[in-house]
Amino acid sequence: MSELRLNLLTREWVIIATERAKRPADYKTSFSRPAAPEYLSTCPFCPGNEHKTPDEFLRVAEDGKWRMRVVSNKYPALLNKGERKWSGDDGKRSVSGVGVHEIIIESPLHNSSMALMDLKYIEEILGIYKKRFIEAHRDPRVEHVIIFKNHGEGAGTSIGHPHTQLIGTPVVPIQFRDRVQAAMHFFDDTGKCIVCSVLEKERSEGRRVLMDTEHFSTFIPYAALSPFHTWIFPKRHYASISDIMEDEMKDLAVHLKTLLSKFYWGLDDPDYNYVIRSSRPEDAGNEYCHWYFAAIPRITKSAGFELGSGMFINTSLPEESADFLKNVRIE
Repeated sequence: MSELRLNLLTREWVIIATERAKRPADYKTSFSRPAAPEYLSTCPFCPGNEHKTPDEFLRVAEDGKWRMRVVSNKYPALLNKGERKWSGDDGKRSVSGVGVHEIIIESPLHNSSMALMDLKYIEEILGIYKKRFIEAHRDPRVEHVIIFKNHGEGAGTSIGHPHTQLIGTPVVPIQFRDRVQAAMHFFDDTGKCIVCSVLEKERSEGRRVLMDTEHFSTFIPYAALSPFHTWIFPKRHYASISDIMEDEMKDLAVHLKTLLSKFYWGLDDPDYNYVIRSSRPEDAGNEYCHWYFAAIPRITKSAGFELGSGMFINTSLPEESADFLKNVRIE
């Protein structure tokens, strides 16, 4: 019989559809991803095409050649020029589309993949995330910053060259605001951080934990919204990635590489998204919020039920998904 589970962090109900459940191995990518070259002349992110990417903000170079770059998005969702102006009445509300939209080009190699990168390299990428997150929040027009990666067409990417995006919005998205309010209510009721409580429960049970080290724990949550939906939680309580320490950054790189490698080898390099859910730097010390990493392989699709109900149907048992990933051999 199917079971409904409540995801405490998102306040979303998930139907664990045991009647439809597949074996974890059945979720392997059913298509062959075309082999990509190291260099593509038409790619705006490949070396030699720097003129196609405006406003370079940061460059990491070695022996005269760049290894990573941060640039403006050529077709930004939000413009970094102009004032933030509110307008509207009688049910109409709007704010000018100002903010930040950056591209973090992770490698000069067009066919590179974070699953295959060296740990030190991933650690450097995470360091750039932190720097640009802090810098984006210095813009007084920005209220919230989202760092996210789209890997593969099914995850929404339009350029195959490995990159991450950062968007700073002039308003706080309702999804984030709702989760903060839920965390505040939980803290008022229990005197505890909801993320710390979930982490404690998952670690004590252990069934869904993929990796547990000094500073981080990676696990598939009890009420995972979709197959192999995975969280990476910091063990130390702090609300913003802006406060991550050097030893924690090294540890996070191990968790991220291990998880993406398990996706790569175990699920045949699926399309996926990951996102950093974090409060502002000035809120890093609050007691009820706690930043974390969420990674979602795009191996199933949402349909009318999810759209109409706000609920999710997960056709993979989180416990079986965790067991499968634990046993994936990283080559």
